[in-house]
Amino acid sequence: MTTTTAGRPSGHSLAVVDSTAHGGRSVALTFDDGPDPHGTPRLLEVLRRHHVRAVFCLWGDHVREHPEVVREIVRDGHELGNHSLHHDDMSAWTPERIRADLRQTSALIQRAAPGAPVRWFRAPYGSWGRSPEVAAGLGMRPLGWRLAVGDWEPPGTDELVRRLRGGTTPGAVVLLHDGGGDRRQTVEAVDRIIPEFRAAGWRFDGPARRA
Repeated sequence: MTTTTAGRPSGHSLAVVDSTAHGGRSVALTFDDGPDPHGTPRLLEVLRRHHVRAVFCLWGDHVREHPEVVREIVRDGHELGNHSLHHDDMSAWTPERIRADLRQTSALIQRAAPGAPVRWFRAPYGSWGRSPEVAAGLGMRPLGWRLAVGDWEPPGTDELVRRLRGGTTPGAVVLLHDGGGDRRQTVEAVDRIIPEFRAAGWRFDGPARRA
């Protein structure tokens, strides 16, 4: 799971996207560590009901196990990200090793959902190393975040809602999780926060195409 609070690699020349496509009072929801056979479909139902599209950063091992959930994500019109094959820390890897991992992961995603574009890459743990430039060379944009809500250790739905209210800034990419554990609190928090944000004049957007 992603456990860092900063979504940009320090000291790296290739910028990582952490803002929305249109800026202003907009927010992009992104989800890591799926597909999960329980959490992801529940989350998809919530997003479908509220007419919100998101980015799902997919863990290759889970794609292999649950390809039908990948197809459901694609059918609902969400964007896909590559989140590595085994969710390893890539910070010290060579470009060649990173490239092999990302290619394997994207191949699994393509096998599950033929023709679906994989536009994004997010490094596990936010440990980027050389991965932004490798991902860009494979046609994927490195995707960071401005707010990591900290739902990998569920603190309670009310606390997740509080963090989203207090931590979301205009134009932010927000990091949540649909896999890697019991994500019922995340699903409930997303269900609550979408209408609340809309009532306050926020829009739900995708990430910017470039940093």
